[in-house]
Amino acid sequence: MINIKFYGLGGQGVVTAAKTLSVAVSIYEGKYAVTIPAYGHERRGAPVYTDIRIDSEPVLANCFVYEPDIVLVMDESIREKNIDVSKGKHHDTVLVLNTADGSVARSYKDAYGFKDVFYVDATHCALNNIGLNIPNGAMLGALAKTGVVTINSIEDALKETFGEKAGVKNANAAREAYEKTEKI
Repeated sequence: MINIKFYGLGGQGVVTAAKTLSVAVSIYEGKYAVTIPAYGHERRGAPVYTDIRIDSEPVLANCFVYEPDIVLVMDESIREKNIDVSKGKHHDTVLVLNTADGSVARSYKDAYGFKDVFYVDATHCALNNIGLNIPNGAMLGALAKTGVVTINSIEDALKETFGEKAGVKNANAAREAYEKTEKI
């Protein structure tokens, strides 16, 4: 089982990204996925998180992820809001980070001890393709670089989730992010 935790800010599409990932692996890759959103007092700009479990067997656990294998962070400023994105991580936990700055990615790796860090300027990819500062589709493209899901499945799921016009734009953002993602 692969346990994933998404962190971001309200308005960035954190919960939608998790649901889209579930569609990608369930429908387009024949695996099982459960999305466990954390609803509360969300508002635009407030910290938001959601959890996803993926497996080749039916996922029976329907509780929060306490030991993530992958942590996806949609906004590098999340740590300034006193959110510990490394909570529960283990020695093989990987980070996928939205940042344009390799030194910021390195600082996350050094400060939190992630095994690997994949990073991309997903905000730029989103603005370039959909014209909005909503990096969820682009971050799913970056997530595909980890190998947990294919980029083709992400593109198909984005088209299904957002419909033809917006789906194609989000799929393009995901592909651009996938191609530009770097690993440290």
